Amino acid sequence: MKRVILCPNPYRDRGLGTARAAENILREAGLSTVYCLPFKPEGDAQFGVPLRPLPQELRNSDLVVAFGGDGTILHLARAASMRNVPVLGVNLGSLGFMSDLEASELGLLKNLAAGQFRREKRMMLDVSVWRDGRTVYNGSALNDAVVTKGAMARVVRLQVTTGDVQLGIFSGDGVVVATPTGSTGYSLSAGGPIVEPTARNFVISPICAHSVFSKSFVLSAAGTVTVAPAELNRKQVYLSVDGGKAFALRQGDKVKIGRSRFETELVRLTDKSIYDILRTKMTGGIGYEK
Repeated sequence: MKRVILCPNPYRDRGLGTARAAENILREAGLSTVYCLPFKPEGDAQFGVPLRPLPQELRNSDLVVAFGGDGTILHLARAASMRNVPVLGVNLGSLGFMSDLEASELGLLKNLAAGQFRREKRMMLDVSVWRDGRTVYNGSALNDAVVTKGAMARVVRLQVTTGDVQLGIFSGDGVVVATPTGSTGYSLSAGGPIVEPTARNFVISPICAHSVFSKSFVLSAAGTVTVAPAELNRKQVYLSVDGGKAFALRQGDKVKIGRSRFETELVRLTDKSIYDILRTKMTGGIGYEK
């Protein structure tokens, strides 16, 4: 690696202190760096470093280092994957399932120059909404696509199919269709299973289902999953992709979810597994033997 994009979330990395410390380590190791932001901040904030447009810099860079939580990586995933640029996460959030480093481990960044790292590819989703025979929404997700009720709706009924096979009509708060990476996100909160993050599966989990028989499904990613409101009757139903802005669905809309040809590539400098992170951050080690 020769050129690294430093991509701090300014609301997590206040004053860009962690990113600046990383810059010093990387430059001492002989790597060039440039600063970009993962999203446009509110107002006219100044950060004291020259900022470059991310899409432009991705064309000529070897790595993006994201400083923030998992949300920061989600913001970067689509743009980075389209340019085949890997992402290394430095966790400044609460959990950080996708991030490899904590702020206290920045010294490991010097190993990038020596090629002492490994790459880990993660499946992504292509998500579209079909209305009256045409596409009215397109998006991509590293974590999940969520179809859920509006704030005032009591229960929504969603028909879920894979190919020509109907999995069921789920009544409740909604449905999460997650990647293996997203299995430790909203899907887990909805009662879904933890799936090896490098696997290639759809994880379908009903949210607060009104039936004891509504369980999660783990399916091959070879096909397409379709989620459609069975009946709205003035109820509000929304689609959210990777926690982004909600898209309002209408009666007759079909949300189609398939495996994307793009993948997010994460860089690993440590030997931590997803199970180490789960044990450490979600249980505090309680109930586990080291």
